[in-house]
Amino acid sequence: MAAHPSHAPRSPPLSSHLPAQARGSSDPSHGSGLARFNALSPEAAEAVLLHCCGSRRWAQRVARHRPYPDPGALLAAADEASYDLSQADLGEALASEVPVELDHGAPYAALLALDAAHAEYERKFGHAFVICLDGHPPEEQADQLLTAVRRRMELEADEERSISADELRRLAQVRLADLTHWLTSPDGVSAADSGLFAPVG
Repeated sequence: MAAHPSHAPRSPPLSSHLPAQARGSSDPSHGSGLARFNALSPEAAEAVLLHCCGSRRWAQRVARHRPYPDPGALLAAADEASYDLSQADLGEALASEVPVELDHGAPYAALLALDAAHAEYERKFGHAFVICLDGHPPEEQADQLLTAVRRRMELEADEERSISADELRRLAQVRLADLTHWLTSPDGVSAADSGLFAPVG
C-alpha cells in the first residue's frame, strides 16, 4: 500500500513555552485559563501568543494589554491587533503558517490532490494557504480545502492577501480560545493534544 504524502511537521507543544506554574496544577486556586494567561510573564505570554498568530508585533500588543477581565475582551483585543497588522507584520505571520494537515484517514487521492494544490498555491503567492476550518467536520475538510484553494488560486495577489489576512484573524480567535482552554486544564497538555497549536487548522 502506498504511503500517504508527507506533510509539514507540527509546531512544538505549547507547554514548552510555559513557566511551571502555568503548565497545569491540581490546585484550584490557580484559577481559570484566562487568569493564568494574565499572570504569565511578558516573555511567556508572547511565546504562547505566537502560536496563535506569527506576527511578533501582534503577540506583543495582545500581551501588553493584559490583564483581560473576560474572554470577550481578549478576543476583541486580538481582533483589533489583527486589523492593525502592517504588510510586514502580515508577511511575518503568513511565513509562520504551514499547510493544513488532514487526518490520515482522508482518501489517498484527496491527500495527493491537496498536496499538489498547496504546492501550486505557494509557488504563486509565496506563502502557505491559510484557511480557518472551525465548524467544518473532519470528513468535509478535504473537499472544503480543495475547493477553497482552487477558487483562491484564481485571485490577484492583493485580493488573496486580504483574504489570507482575514483567515489569519479568524484562526487567531480559534487558537486563543484553545489557549485559554488548555491553560484551564489541571493536567496540562496531553499527548493527544500536543498538536493543538499547530500553525494552521
